[in-house]
Amino acid sequence: MTAGTEETDSLKKKTEAGTESVAAKRRDYSHAWRALWHRNFRLYFGGQSISLIGTWMTRIATAWLVYRLTHSALLLGAASFTGQIPAFLLAPFAGVVVDRVERRTLLLWTQSLAMVQSLLLAGLTLSGLITIPEIFALAAFQGLINAFDMPGRQSFMVQMVESRNDLQNAIAINSSMVNLARLLGPSLAGLIIAASSEGYCFLIDGLSYTAVIASLLLMRIHRAEAKRPTASMLEQLHEGWSYVSQSAPIRGILTLFALVSLMGWPFVVLMPVFAVKVLHGGPNTMGFLMGALGVGALVSALALVMRRSVRGLTRVLPMAAAIFGCGLIAFGFSRVMWLSMLLMLVAGYGMLQGLTATNTVIQTLVDEQMRGRVMSYYTAAFVGMAPFGSLLAGAMAHWIGAPLTVMINGSVCILGAVWFWTQLPRIRKDMRPIYERLGIIPAPPEMVVESAGRQ
Repeated sequence: MTAGTEETDSLKKKTEAGTESVAAKRRDYSHAWRALWHRNFRLYFGGQSISLIGTWMTRIATAWLVYRLTHSALLLGAASFTGQIPAFLLAPFAGVVVDRVERRTLLLWTQSLAMVQSLLLAGLTLSGLITIPEIFALAAFQGLINAFDMPGRQSFMVQMVESRNDLQNAIAINSSMVNLARLLGPSLAGLIIAASSEGYCFLIDGLSYTAVIASLLLMRIHRAEAKRPTASMLEQLHEGWSYVSQSAPIRGILTLFALVSLMGWPFVVLMPVFAVKVLHGGPNTMGFLMGALGVGALVSALALVMRRSVRGLTRVLPMAAAIFGCGLIAFGFSRVMWLSMLLMLVAGYGMLQGLTATNTVIQTLVDEQMRGRVMSYYTAAFVGMAPFGSLLAGAMAHWIGAPLTVMINGSVCILGAVWFWTQLPRIRKDMRPIYERLGIIPAPPEMVVESAGRQ
């Protein structure tokens, strides 16, 4: 073999090795978006991406409208309470309904009714007829819709991705989508409110629902053969409660999540107070703060998208609660805009890590026939605790001020993280057999030998 031939072969091998290396890197990152390989989830992703921007615009516009009309932190908390309490009261009942009906049909109804609610809010605001009682009534109507919509959407996720192996990735991508909307929606809302009226935010939100409704109609869902429930609704309610309360992992995770939702998440309703009284700004200031919160949450969601497995997520839960709590405490001390935005980014990161990790672990652990009922308790812990927290946060801010309120609430989140860490050994022990059965972690050698012997 000549020297020239050897050089050519060497160069060819290097080229092939380089090509393989590039291909391997692509394969390493392709897993991050594997849920989008499913057609139904791609449709959902496209429709929800548009709709959620409008949803976040409405949340910010509603808070600003209430504060503009009343200048009351207490009524800010009361408005949030009114919009979220139906989810707490109706979530267990809604979970039974989700387990009984066809989930896509349920979502078509909830999304259509939500569109009507936003358009009514837009019409009243743009005509100048809106009053506080009407805001409260429409907020309660939206809360009633959410009580059925949230467990319905969470339970429908497994039908859209069709493979349980891709469920964790779908939940993480969904969180990325929510937080990209959290980033864009408040910023757009701040600009629109400053330029015109809150009513245009509500109008855009109402029209944006057409995107998600269209995506649901275009999906091809394989319907399982309908099975008439043999148990009554009350019996199914009891089954759902027994399933949640007797499972140490689900019970412990939901307890921490409920605590953070009660004491941590309601700080958002105080954003108008921080924007005006603490940082001496206006709607743009509030939009920037919420945008920074969204950036932190988006970074967190993208980090979770890169995960290949649910393994290790139980350790993420207390760490996320602690990061969130520290961010809130520091935010309460800040009086400078750039520092407040930076701390909102930290809080958003911790907040979203806890939310997504909780959803992912519970969706992985739960039996399919109980999914709707278990996710209704997730909804109760997430949205249902928030109204009490919003009312509490509004009352505390009224008496001791918004900064001290968020510092106290952040401290409670840290205490919750410490408690959960002490429960982690038992929780992981009870989770192990489920993860082994699902193939998430390898079974002990003796179990593998025993299984082979049976075959």
